[in-house]
Amino acid sequence: MKEAVRLREEGRHEEARERLLMLAEKEPDNAQIQFQCAWVHDSLGLEREAVPFYERALRLGLSGQDRQGALLGLGSTYRCLGEYEKAAAILEQGVRQFPGDRALQVFLAMALYNRNRHREAMEILLRLLADTTCDDSIRSYEKAIRFYLDKLDQTWE
Repeated sequence: MKEAVRLREEGRHEEARERLLMLAEKEPDNAQIQFQCAWVHDSLGLEREAVPFYERALRLGLSGQDRQGALLGLGSTYRCLGEYEKAAAILEQGVRQFPGDRALQVFLAMALYNRNRHREAMEILLRLLADTTCDDSIRSYEKAIRFYLDKLDQTWE
Protein backbone atom coordinates (compact mmCIF):
# COMPACT_ATOMS: atom_id res chain seq x y z
CA MET A 1 0.00 0.00 0.00
CA LYS A 2 2.88 2.39 0.73
CA GLU A 3 4.03 2.06 -2.88
CA ALA A 4 0.53 2.85 -4.16
CA VAL A 5 0.28 5.93 -1.92
CA ARG A 6 3.69 7.08 -3.14
CA LEU A 7 2.54 6.69 -6.76
CA ARG A 8 -0.61 8.71 -6.02
CA GLU A 9 1.42 11.43 -4.32
CA GLU A 10 3.72 11.56 -7.36
CA GLY A 11 0.70 12.10 -9.61
CA ARG A 12 0.85 8.59 -11.06
CA HIS A 13 -2.80 8.03 -10.25
CA GLU A 14 -3.62 5.30 -12.74
CA GLU A 15 -0.71 3.14 -11.58
CA ALA A 16 -1.73 3.73 -7.96
CA ARG A 17 -5.33 2.86 -8.81
CA GLU A 18 -4.34 -0.46 -10.37
CA ARG A 19 -2.29 -1.46 -7.32
CA LEU A 20 -4.95 -0.35 -4.87
CA LEU A 21 -7.71 -2.21 -6.68
CA MET A 22 -5.66 -5.41 -6.45
CA LEU A 23 -5.06 -4.80 -2.75
CA ALA A 24 -8.75 -4.03 -2.16
CA GLU A 25 -9.71 -7.31 -3.78
CA LYS A 26 -7.24 -9.23 -1.61
CA GLU A 27 -8.13 -7.36 1.60
CA PRO A 28 -11.76 -6.18 1.36
CA ASP A 29 -11.96 -5.58 5.12
CA ASN A 30 -8.97 -3.25 5.30
CA ALA A 31 -10.33 0.25 5.93
CA GLN A 32 -7.06 1.95 4.98
CA ILE A 33 -6.93 0.27 1.57
CA GLN A 34 -10.59 1.14 0.94
CA PHE A 35 -9.88 4.77 1.86
CA GLN A 36 -6.85 4.93 -0.43
CA CYS A 37 -8.93 3.42 -3.26
CA ALA A 38 -11.57 6.10 -2.76
CA TRP A 39 -8.94 8.83 -2.72
CA VAL A 40 -7.25 7.68 -5.93
CA HIS A 41 -10.59 7.37 -7.74
CA ASP A 42 -11.46 10.92 -6.64
CA SER A 43 -8.05 12.10 -7.85
CA LEU A 44 -8.83 10.67 -11.29
CA GLY A 45 -12.25 12.35 -11.44
CA LEU A 46 -14.00 9.00 -10.97
CA GLU A 47 -16.34 10.25 -8.26
CA ARG A 48 -19.08 7.66 -8.72
CA GLU A 49 -16.51 4.85 -8.47
CA ALA A 50 -15.02 6.43 -5.33
CA VAL A 51 -18.29 6.35 -3.36
CA PRO A 52 -18.43 2.63 -2.46
CA PHE A 53 -14.80 2.72 -1.33
CA TYR A 54 -15.45 5.73 0.94
CA GLU A 55 -18.59 4.10 2.34
CA ARG A 56 -16.84 0.80 2.99
CA ALA A 57 -13.82 2.49 4.61
CA LEU A 58 -16.07 4.40 6.99
CA ARG A 59 -18.15 1.33 7.77
CA LEU A 60 -14.98 -0.64 8.53
CA GLY A 61 -14.01 1.87 11.19
CA LEU A 62 -11.52 4.46 10.01
CA SER A 63 -10.48 6.76 12.81
CA GLY A 64 -8.69 10.03 13.39
CA GLN A 65 -7.42 12.07 10.48
CA ASP A 66 -8.29 9.35 7.96
CA ARG A 67 -11.91 9.32 9.13
CA GLN A 68 -11.96 13.10 8.87
CA GLY A 69 -10.63 12.90 5.31
CA ALA A 70 -13.05 10.17 4.31
CA LEU A 71 -16.07 12.09 5.64
CA LEU A 72 -14.97 15.20 3.76
CA GLY A 73 -14.18 13.20 0.62
CA LEU A 74 -17.47 11.30 0.63
CA GLY A 75 -19.52 14.40 1.39
CA SER A 76 -17.77 16.39 -1.32
CA THR A 77 -18.16 13.53 -3.79
CA TYR A 78 -21.89 13.22 -3.07
CA ARG A 79 -22.19 16.98 -3.64
CA CYS A 80 -20.36 16.75 -6.96
CA LEU A 81 -22.74 13.98 -8.01
CA GLY A 82 -25.77 16.13 -7.16
CA GLU A 83 -26.71 14.01 -4.14
CA TYR A 84 -27.05 17.06 -1.93
CA GLU A 85 -29.07 15.49 0.88
CA LYS A 86 -26.51 12.71 1.35
CA ALA A 87 -23.69 15.26 1.09
CA ALA A 88 -25.16 17.48 3.80
CA ALA A 89 -25.83 14.50 6.09
CA ILE A 90 -22.26 13.15 5.80
CA LEU A 91 -20.69 16.59 6.18
CA GLU A 92 -22.89 17.40 9.20
CA GLN A 93 -21.73 14.12 10.73
CA GLY A 94 -18.14 15.16 10.01
CA VAL A 95 -18.61 18.57 11.63
CA ARG A 96 -20.14 16.94 14.71
CA GLN A 97 -17.24 14.49 15.01
CA PHE A 98 -14.54 17.03 14.11
CA PRO A 99 -15.89 20.46 15.10
CA GLY A 100 -12.51 22.15 14.67
CA ASP A 101 -12.11 21.11 11.03
CA ARG A 102 -12.82 24.26 9.06
CA ALA A 103 -12.57 22.50 5.70
CA LEU A 104 -15.47 20.24 6.67
CA GLN A 105 -17.45 23.36 7.58
CA VAL A 106 -16.77 25.00 4.21
CA PHE A 107 -17.86 21.89 2.31
CA LEU A 108 -20.94 21.66 4.52
CA ALA A 109 -21.78 25.27 3.64
CA MET A 110 -21.58 24.38 -0.05
CA ALA A 111 -23.88 21.38 0.43
CA LEU A 112 -26.34 23.49 2.43
CA TYR A 113 -26.33 26.06 -0.36
CA ASN A 114 -27.19 23.29 -2.83
CA ARG A 115 -30.11 22.29 -0.59
CA ASN A 116 -31.38 25.90 -0.60
CA ARG A 117 -30.40 26.30 3.04
CA HIS A 118 -28.72 29.58 2.20
CA ARG A 119 -29.04 31.22 5.60
CA GLU A 120 -27.27 28.33 7.36
CA ALA A 121 -24.56 28.26 4.70
CA MET A 122 -23.92 31.97 5.08
CA GLU A 123 -23.80 31.70 8.88
CA ILE A 124 -21.09 29.06 8.63
CA LEU A 125 -19.07 31.06 6.12
CA LEU A 126 -19.39 34.35 7.98
CA ARG A 127 -18.32 32.68 11.23
CA LEU A 128 -15.32 31.13 9.49
CA LEU A 129 -14.44 34.47 7.93
CA ALA A 130 -14.63 36.24 11.29
CA ASP A 131 -12.59 33.48 12.94
CA THR A 132 -9.84 33.19 10.36
CA THR A 133 -9.32 36.37 8.38
CA CYS A 134 -6.18 38.42 8.65
CA ASP A 135 -7.63 41.23 6.56
CA ASP A 136 -7.63 44.41 8.66
CA SER A 137 -10.70 45.93 6.99
CA ILE A 138 -12.76 42.80 7.74
CA ARG A 139 -11.30 42.50 11.25
CA SER A 140 -12.45 46.05 12.00
CA TYR A 141 -16.06 44.84 11.42
CA GLU A 142 -15.71 41.51 13.22
CA LYS A 143 -18.18 42.44 15.96
CA ALA A 144 -20.80 43.47 13.40
CA ILE A 145 -20.22 40.35 11.27
CA ARG A 146 -20.69 38.13 14.32
CA PHE A 147 -23.84 40.06 15.31
CA TYR A 148 -25.45 39.67 11.88
CA LEU A 149 -24.49 36.10 11.07
CA ASP A 150 -27.72 34.67 12.51
CA LYS A 151 -29.84 37.71 11.60
CA LEU A 152 -29.39 37.83 7.82
CA ASP A 153 -33.14 37.98 7.14
CA GLN A 154 -33.90 40.49 9.87
CA THR A 155 -34.53 44.18 9.14
CA TRP A 156 -34.71 47.14 11.47
CA GLU A 157 -36.92 50.22 11.10
